[in-house]
Amino acid sequence: MSLPQIRRGRRSAREHSREAILAAARKLFAEHGFEGTSLRQVAREASVDPAMVHHFFRGKDELFAASVELPADPAEVLAGVEGTDPGARAEVIVRAVLRLWEGPAQHGLVAFVRGTIGSKAKTAMLREMVNRTILSRVMAGVPGPAEEVRLRGSLVASQVMGLMLTRYVLRLEPLASAAQDDVVRWVAPNIQRYLTGNLDSPK
Repeated sequence: MSLPQIRRGRRSAREHSREAILAAARKLFAEHGFEGTSLRQVAREASVDPAMVHHFFRGKDELFAASVELPADPAEVLAGVEGTDPGARAEVIVRAVLRLWEGPAQHGLVAFVRGTIGSKAKTAMLREMVNRTILSRVMAGVPGPAEEVRLRGSLVASQVMGLMLTRYVLRLEPLASAAQDDVVRWVAPNIQRYLTGNLDSPK
């Protein structure tokens, strides 16, 4: 009696639908941002029933997170940051960044950053993710007018992104091999100034 043959390498219709939804979401989020994209638009772009989107994703936030394909969850990485006094938050931020990049996700993060640079669509999604998922937590409770807080957030992001690129992607010495405590001591004061300090140049 011959045994039934097992088909290999062919994706199921379910897998195909999920990938189509993610491809559509990446396109629309990159073009219109998070607020300008609806789940119904994603379903239309993917040529699936809106119920199919809800079948795979619990909401737009979950769909967005899956679309960005981050190798780590920013909410978990930044857990505890929001509850820290803004006047003493910089060290917590730097240690969270170092802990993430020197953990199991490091190779995935390096690949993600390298894959994002040079891609307009991926850069647009990364910008949206930084604003929605990261800066919203990092800047929570920082006092001041909205425009000033937004400026401070972009300055904090410039410092953190610069640290990640220099230490982990470019691996520029001596920063690349410096001890974590030294990195915190060097970088945290600048981030704290951007968070709550005087932004004017010294007279």
